[in-house]
Amino acid sequence: MKRYLYPMIFSFCLSAGLKAQQQKVWGDWTVWGEQAGGMYMNPVIPSDYSDIDCIRVGDDYYAISSTFQFSPGMTVLHSKDLVNWEICGNAVEDLTQIGNALNWNVMDRYARGIWAGTLRYHNGRFYLFFGTPDEGYFMTTAVRPEGPWEPLTPLLSEAGWDDCTAIWDEKGNGYFVGTHFADGYKTYLFKMAEDGKSIDRKSAVLINEGSGREASKLIKVDGWYYLVFSEHKPGIGRYVLAKRSRKVTGPYKEEKQLALPSVEAMEPNQGGIVLGRDNNWYFLTHHGTGDWSGRIVSLLPVTWVDGWPLLGKVLDSKIGTMKWSSDMPFNADEKLSIRRSDDFDGSSLASQWQWNYQPRKEFFSLSERPGWLRLKAYRPLKPNDLLKAGNTLTQRTFRKSENDVVIRMDISHMENGQKAGLCHFSSQHSAIGVVKEGGNRYLEYRENGKMTKGAQIHSRYIWFRSQWGLDGKSYYAYSIDGDNFTSFGTPYQMVWGNYRGDRIGIYCFNDNGENGFVDVDYFHYR
Repeated sequence: MKRYLYPMIFSFCLSAGLKAQQQKVWGDWTVWGEQAGGMYMNPVIPSDYSDIDCIRVGDDYYAISSTFQFSPGMTVLHSKDLVNWEICGNAVEDLTQIGNALNWNVMDRYARGIWAGTLRYHNGRFYLFFGTPDEGYFMTTAVRPEGPWEPLTPLLSEAGWDDCTAIWDEKGNGYFVGTHFADGYKTYLFKMAEDGKSIDRKSAVLINEGSGREASKLIKVDGWYYLVFSEHKPGIGRYVLAKRSRKVTGPYKEEKQLALPSVEAMEPNQGGIVLGRDNNWYFLTHHGTGDWSGRIVSLLPVTWVDGWPLLGKVLDSKIGTMKWSSDMPFNADEKLSIRRSDDFDGSSLASQWQWNYQPRKEFFSLSERPGWLRLKAYRPLKPNDLLKAGNTLTQRTFRKSENDVVIRMDISHMENGQKAGLCHFSSQHSAIGVVKEGGNRYLEYRENGKMTKGAQIHSRYIWFRSQWGLDGKSYYAYSIDGDNFTSFGTPYQMVWGNYRGDRIGIYCFNDNGENGFVDVDYFHYR
């Protein structure tokens, strides 16, 4: 009897746990992603992978996520089952292709830079299209999603556009869709060259407008072209709709709301609808309306009702709503995961890392001291301002029950005026680090413009740690032996800002000039 009882107890506990989680407030999830028993729990990525789009190529799924001012830009993800994901690369290596405002010597694109895009696969190549609110639309293409990606091609050099998509019809004719948010959120369809490298500005046809309508994705299913997009109405929230037409050029007269705003789930909206390997449809989407963890990623099943793709749980009123758990789309043998820790043993940085703005490449190295990351200091654009300091190396944080980040740093080559350490930031920031003044090194805690000076540090090596949980409150500590840590500074509440969730990073700058460096042995994210 006992051998049958254990699975029953486990199944009951899992079911109770999933049911309880659905009743909790936003962000208070203790389980997420793939679960035992062939199920998964949303979110599938409890981290700021915003402006998601998703396609399937053969047995593989690929997605993209916006990166704003971070470099390299536009993260590319890969999955075998739509639930477990890994980073397979970043598509835009040099942000100065977009404009010099994204470079380390200007740094003038917080909340801007690379916004939402669309990923497509056509005739054996991947095509990536995206917009920036200041510079316009760009595209790049690659044979493999890992790259190399071609240099950017400008498509429309005008400010005020966002959230684009593209499609090819059965004859190979290309079409591009973009939203002019600066002019009442009017969405236009353009003729596009088959190689995706130009659009005909004069061919613009208005196909949608109003109520903050954006996040367009154009797909074709069973002879219908569907323009899937989101809409925002004050006091109601943001939700997903679709228009459809038998012709790609329209007219798109039929319209259907696909899901409720789901305000309690922070409005799942922007994403990609994709046919799964199990022949079922899914919607990979972001949601989050202003929270320290950013816009996280969930997977909703899609049910086709009367020719419309309803998202999530289908209500009796024939509309979708948020669904927190469902069956796994596919049981892949290999369970992919997003890499976080790094021992800096490679010849290039791992793909989870992104610099705050385009870095000054001669001021960091993985080869000058093999197995270590060397960060060389130079002046920030504004004295003692972390958000105006170049070569800050960052990655996304996760909203999990327990997060523990530790770095080991060699500070023996610091020079007067230099500061280095471990930081959190979005529009605000905090950090624990070391400052060198008058030939001596001191511990320093900083929270925005307020600095707290600590004890003098005599050792060559120092360890810095940040710990946080579901509340996003970071507790900093330091160690001089790697085993015994001492708390320092006040608890820091991570925040949302510049359309981004919190980032964790390693910084190094010098208010006095181009003097000094630190070496980082490892970054361990447990």
